[in-house]
Amino acid sequence: MLSHNIDGKAFRNALGSFATGVTVITCLDTDGKPVGATVSSFNSVSLDPPLILWSINKTANSADAFINAKEFVVNVLSSSQVALSNQFARSNEDKFVGVDTENGIGQVPMLVGAVTHLQCQTWASYDGGDHQIIVGEVVAMDTNDDEGLVFYRGDYAKPERL
Repeated sequence: MLSHNIDGKAFRNALGSFATGVTVITCLDTDGKPVGATVSSFNSVSLDPPLILWSINKTANSADAFINAKEFVVNVLSSSQVALSNQFARSNEDKFVGVDTENGIGQVPMLVGAVTHLQCQTWASYDGGDHQIIVGEVVAMDTNDDEGLVFYRGDYAKPERL
C-alpha cells in the first residue's frame, strides 16, 4: 500500500505522462547465463565520472542477477525494436532466443541494432522501496543516428522534433 494515501494505479498513470526512452538492460547471472529486462526507469546521474542509474522491481525474476552483477549493458532501443522490447518484458522464458548479440564488457551481451550501448561497471546499489536502484559507471559506449524508441502513457511512440 502506498503511503500518503496515494492510489497506486493513479500514481503509475501520472508517471506515464513522462515520456521515456526504452532500454533493455543485460548482464550475466552467477552461472554465466545471459539475463535481460526491458527498463524505462533509466537516467543519467553524472558526467564526471560518467554515471547512470536504473531500477528493477525486487520481485522480478531477474532482480537477483542484476543486483549481484559486477557489469551490465544498457541497450537503448531503436524505434524498430518494439518486438524486442516486448520480448524482454516477458518473464519465465529464454529472452535471448532469436536475438542477435555481440559481447560487451565481461562478455555481457549487447543487442545488435540498439541505438546506444552503455557498457557499465556497477558503482552502487540502493534500496528504493519495492525497487532496487542500480548505479553504473559507463566504461565504454557506442551510438548511432537511428531513431530511439519512446514509451508514453502506456504505449510505444517515436520521437518527433518540434
